[in-house]
Amino acid sequence: MWLAAVFSIALVAIFVVPSLVAGQTLPFPIWAISAISFAQGGVFLALAVWAGCALAPKLGLRAPVFEALAGSTPVVAALRPLLVPGLLGGLVGGAFLIAITYAAPPELATAAQKIVLPLYVRILYGGITEELLLRWGVMSLILWLLWRFVQRSHGLPTASLVWLAIVGSAVLFGVGHLPAAHALVGNLTFPVVVFVVGGNAAFGTLAGWLFWRFGLESAMLAHAVAHVVAYAAGQ
Repeated sequence: MWLAAVFSIALVAIFVVPSLVAGQTLPFPIWAISAISFAQGGVFLALAVWAGCALAPKLGLRAPVFEALAGSTPVVAALRPLLVPGLLGGLVGGAFLIAITYAAPPELATAAQKIVLPLYVRILYGGITEELLLRWGVMSLILWLLWRFVQRSHGLPTASLVWLAIVGSAVLFGVGHLPAAHALVGNLTFPVVVFVVGGNAAFGTLAGWLFWRFGLESAMLAHAVAHVVAYAAGQ
């Protein structure tokens, strides 16, 4: 899990960062900016994995397949309950990604054509890295803070607190895409901000629910399948 996520960050630094900054006056060489991006992503990923491992078990949030790999539970038994929800979530998410492209602001739709990511980069970064960062790390942290200070650490978090954490992490997921959008279009207009944050937050909410109900790997699977569906449709 960790190695795949780090590898995906490296791929983004190699494939995405140079495309985003192409044509701009830069204070450093592109290779240095890519290296900084990789180092920054690695630090954030390490913090997210640490936060999830420290906090998620206290909150009833799980990563059943990774738990099985680390223990003596059969992996197939851990994987079976989350396969169908993850696949269905991915199909729904992929259909959503395809549908919202027709509502994309023209300047964003045009600029996005400059970057064509290989499918394996989308699967690794979206399906593994982003889920580790936003669901395993950020969502667990938000939920722990709510549970600790609102519920006073009594029992498991209530559904209302979980939903607050799901939506909160989903919105942050959307906000986290704004720097890339800014690099693409050069000016974050209101329609661009609403589209980027709203679209990603909607998918993030689905992924957060899957994480809560079926485990982290279900959200990872859905995220990966959504990218496969969108890629197959030419998006």
